[in-house]
Amino acid sequence: MSTLQTLDRGLRALEVVAESPSGISVADLARELDVHRAICYRIVATLEGHRLVSRTGDGRVRLASGLATLAAKFEPHFNQDALPLLKELANRTSATAFLSAAEGSECVVAMVAEPEGTVLTVGYRVGSRHPLTQGAAGLAILAARPEEPGEPDAVRQARKDGYSLTRGQLERGAVGLAAGIRAGTLERSVGVVAIDGLDTGLAATEVMATARRIEQLLTA
Repeated sequence: MSTLQTLDRGLRALEVVAESPSGISVADLARELDVHRAICYRIVATLEGHRLVSRTGDGRVRLASGLATLAAKFEPHFNQDALPLLKELANRTSATAFLSAAEGSECVVAMVAEPEGTVLTVGYRVGSRHPLTQGAAGLAILAARPEEPGEPDAVRQARKDGYSLTRGQLERGAVGLAAGIRAGTLERSVGVVAIDGLDTGLAATEVMATARRIEQLLTA
């Protein structure tokens, strides 16, 4: 049976990028695919247009949040199983719980759960974006990556603690806490955010426990 060479290359490109958690340059990707760099740029641009990959500030290619949308269609059980965990986390911490994913240099909110019986919550919504270097969710994702020279102190501290903690970085008065998820093809984090009053000790315990439970879902 004949195959479409361009589609085959695109799918192979996704496999190569998935095997490169720190990202891969277009030049290296072209070598892996055994194609001219110009062709590789077109492949990456096409995948980027469908939000399947994204490029960081230094041009490295990483998987993007569009894959999560596709995965949800083929693995609906993940969303079905993850949402109750988020709701439980929100209720245990009395804070807004979230699941985020990396897309290039940005962090994108993929899932949110609000605590029951709480009037005042943080406006953290699905689809919200912010730099990976700002906010607990992004810092947790960076801390889950291999150590790199020149990392911000906040990333090193998060890697040491097992979670990131920020205050007022994305919204005045907001306290965020998140932990990286070390499973699956996408870089993810789970956490909570509240307007002051967050019990950070309790939140750290609950968030890290939820991260481990989500990892189990992704590896089951």
